[in-house]
Amino acid sequence: MTYDYVIVGAGSAGCVLAYRLTADPSVRVLLLEAGGRDTNPLIHIPIGLGKLWEHRMFDWGYDTEPEPRLDNRRIEAMRGKVLGGSSSINVMAYVRGHRGDYDRWARNGCRGWSYAEVLPYFKHCESWEKGENTWRGGRGPLSVIDSRNRDPLFDAWLDAAQEADWPFTEDYNGKEQEGFGRSQWTIRNGRRCSAAVAFLRPAMRRPNLTVETNALATRVILEGTRATGVEYARNGHLHRASTTREVLLAGGVFNTPQLLMLSGVGEADHLRAVGIAPTVHLPGVGKNLQDHLSVDVHYARRGRGPFHAEMRLDRTAVNMIRAYVFGTGPGTVLPSRLHAFLKTRRELAVPDIQFLFRGAPARAHPWFPGITPAYEDSFGLRPVMLHPESRGAVRLRSADPGAPVRIAQNFLATENDVHTIREGVKLGRDIASRTGLDPFRGRETAPGPECRTNAEIDAFVRRTAITAHHPCATCAMGVGEDAVLDPALRVRGVEGLRVADASAMPDLVSGNINACVLMIAEKAADLVLGKPPLPAVATAHSDATRIPERG
Repeated sequence: MTYDYVIVGAGSAGCVLAYRLTADPSVRVLLLEAGGRDTNPLIHIPIGLGKLWEHRMFDWGYDTEPEPRLDNRRIEAMRGKVLGGSSSINVMAYVRGHRGDYDRWARNGCRGWSYAEVLPYFKHCESWEKGENTWRGGRGPLSVIDSRNRDPLFDAWLDAAQEADWPFTEDYNGKEQEGFGRSQWTIRNGRRCSAAVAFLRPAMRRPNLTVETNALATRVILEGTRATGVEYARNGHLHRASTTREVLLAGGVFNTPQLLMLSGVGEADHLRAVGIAPTVHLPGVGKNLQDHLSVDVHYARRGRGPFHAEMRLDRTAVNMIRAYVFGTGPGTVLPSRLHAFLKTRRELAVPDIQFLFRGAPARAHPWFPGITPAYEDSFGLRPVMLHPESRGAVRLRSADPGAPVRIAQNFLATENDVHTIREGVKLGRDIASRTGLDPFRGRETAPGPECRTNAEIDAFVRRTAITAHHPCATCAMGVGEDAVLDPALRVRGVEGLRVADASAMPDLVSGNINACVLMIAEKAADLVLGKPPLPAVATAHSDATRIPERG
């Protein structure tokens, strides 16, 4: 079959591209997804993500290579393998990052990607429940809501933050990111609003979109240095889809560089080493891998919180049914209500630590008297290092498209990274020690009272740190010799081929990355169609209270 565009990957970016490109009924689009349909109820019930993660459902099953500075542990690296991709299995947090992130991209050569130029695409994408304003969109396909959690624990966190002189921000996706703020989620009518729900389902009603699930792309078909289609495996057979315009790669941070390398585009010596004849020597493919590293600061809870009560087995069953059928009840509310974006040093241009707050232990499970013992209730926060200096890489194991890639995150490769995550642990402990949390705080369970010195905290980090699941930049756009894409997201040295997913990011933004990926895809659709960019939005810098200097 021949199409105008072939999109590889029906994750966050691929769903947006399919929605925007097929708005023109004369354009024929094929969307390929290696996973299946998103029909499982656990995907759509917000609280169901616990089971999705526990059993690694709808996941590629990736783990890193042994990480030398994390006690040689293999770190789980979940990525979604289902319609909606990672937006169908993530925690549903909507975080754009700091305006300075995008201004940094523009300063470093990514023209057209400054905050003023990307803000219209963020707004174009979303429907913020509090309505449209200078910074927020009110008519986009993606529903974004404020937190519904009413656990008084989170009010105590805000009291503790105020006591420690940290500011509160009314909307961390609006005028000012820095400080503590109420969480925002991609939830609509009590159910997960994934990219598949928001963008793909409306597009699938259009006759000019074809969606193939369980279709593993095996290579981009190149005629010389022009992309003319995609080869993919489905039901044990190889198929070919040709394109008259462009191939658009949206397979994600691990699979997009894999597909490029399988197609002969990448570092020539590496390709030869795995038995692939190089067509285009592009050494940056698979390099520049970055991710957010995080650790737990956790405490036993005095008494039991409301989430613990709702996890009683009989209540859990009712809550799951209510959430799926009616979109109501505790199953639609996550055990979290806050995010925080902080600077450990005043002179930093953007926050370097994010706190993810959790009102329940990671291993919370249904319980019932006399059948399954109740778990000990606890709460905490996860310091996340937002801008690591360390860089990893994605490499092929072989020329077999079905073989998982080698992922080396190379976490904590610099002393500054070690120092930053250590300071995040100290900041978290400092806030948790404030009197506002006295009614809730029991013993410290992580790192624990015996962990006090810098060396002991560093050892704790090496022993327990995990990813926050925000990998990016393996096909980075930019202007340097390792840049894989130009600022229009075109693969250098190949005609008719673009990348629009997390791999295209030049570096990490200050927070969760799904909102950024959606924005990239929105802007990519205009670039592909040759439309003029949406008009830039000139916004004044915030005069909010500055975060105090820390010793």
